[in-house]
Amino acid sequence: MASALNIEKQVRVLDVRTSGRVPDEIFTSREPVVLKRLVGDWPLVKAGFEGSEAARRYLLSHYQGATVGASLGAPEADGRVFYNEDLSGPNFSMKRVKLDEIFNELAAHESGERPPLIYVASTTIDTCLPGLRGENALDFGLRDPLASIWIGNRTRIAAHYDMPDNIACVAVGKRRFTLFPPEELENLYVGPLDMTPAGQAVSLVDFHAPDFEKFPKFRQALKAAQVAEMEPGDAIYIPGMWWHHVEALSAFNVLVNYWWRDVPAYMGPPFNALQHAILTIRDLPAHEKKVWQDIFNHYVFENKDENFEHIPAASRGVLAPMDDTIARRIRAFLLNRLNR
Repeated sequence: MASALNIEKQVRVLDVRTSGRVPDEIFTSREPVVLKRLVGDWPLVKAGFEGSEAARRYLLSHYQGATVGASLGAPEADGRVFYNEDLSGPNFSMKRVKLDEIFNELAAHESGERPPLIYVASTTIDTCLPGLRGENALDFGLRDPLASIWIGNRTRIAAHYDMPDNIACVAVGKRRFTLFPPEELENLYVGPLDMTPAGQAVSLVDFHAPDFEKFPKFRQALKAAQVAEMEPGDAIYIPGMWWHHVEALSAFNVLVNYWWRDVPAYMGPPFNALQHAILTIRDLPAHEKKVWQDIFNHYVFENKDENFEHIPAASRGVLAPMDDTIARRIRAFLLNRLNR
C-alpha cells in the first residue's frame, strides 16, 4: 500500500548485509538509519520467506504456553490501534490469550479483504519464546538491551516516541516507518498523556487520511519527515525521542525490537519529572512560572560547573555529579515529600 503523505526524504540506508552486528556508528547517531539486511540470516526471517504458516510454526517451536497481551478490534478499525470516536477509550479490547490461539485467528483472516484488528505488542521474547533470541541473535557488544516481539496483521501504530534508543528488525512481512525529529511535537497534535492506546502519547492525525483543516500544522511536520520502506531482514535504528508511525503492510507480520539507554540505571524516567511539573508548576501565575523556568535552567538544563564552584565540594549534596548514592537520597526525599 502506497503512503498517502508523499514524503520525499528517505531515511539514510547503511548496507550491512547480514552482519548480525550493530555498527558502532549507530550508538552515536542522532538521526534514524536503515540497516539493510542486518538480520537476513535469522532463521525466523528465512522461515518467513517460506510463508506465514512456516513462520508461525517456527515461532511455536519455541512457545511454552505463556499467555500474551493481545489488542483485538473490529474490522472497522482498519488496522489502526487508536482511540474510539470521542477519545474516551481505545478502539480495541485487551485480552490475555495463548499465542497459538492468536495464530489461529490470524490464519483464519489472512486472505480476508477487511480482517479484524489482531495485534500482540511489545512482548518480552525471553518470557514468551525462550530460546528464540539465541537462534536469532543481534550483537550489541557490551550493551544488554531489552528484546521484544510484535506480531499481527495489517496494523497501523500512531506516531509516538520512546525514550530509549531502538533498533527494530523486520522479521516477517513488510513495514513502513514514518519518522519525525523531537522538535515536531507541536505540529503532530499529540493526544492525552495519561490515557493512551498503548502507554505512550500518540499523534491524533490519521496518516492514511490527514485532516489538514483540523490539524493544519501537520503540513509543517511533513517537511521534516523521513520515511523508510522495510523488507524482511532489514532493521531500522530509531534514536530515543524521535516520533515514529509504524505500518505493517502484510497479512502476517513479525517485528523484533531492542531498547537500550546509555545512561546509568539509577537515573529515573524524565516523564516522571514532567508529570510532577504539571502538578506543581504548570498552573502557577505566569511570573512565578518564569522564575521556575530560570531555576530549572540554572540547575538542570544549563547546569555548569561554574554555577556551583562557590560551594565546597564536600557540601554540594545533590548538586554534586550524580551517582547511585545521590540518586537514592533524592528518591528518599521525594517519597517523603509526596507521602505527606
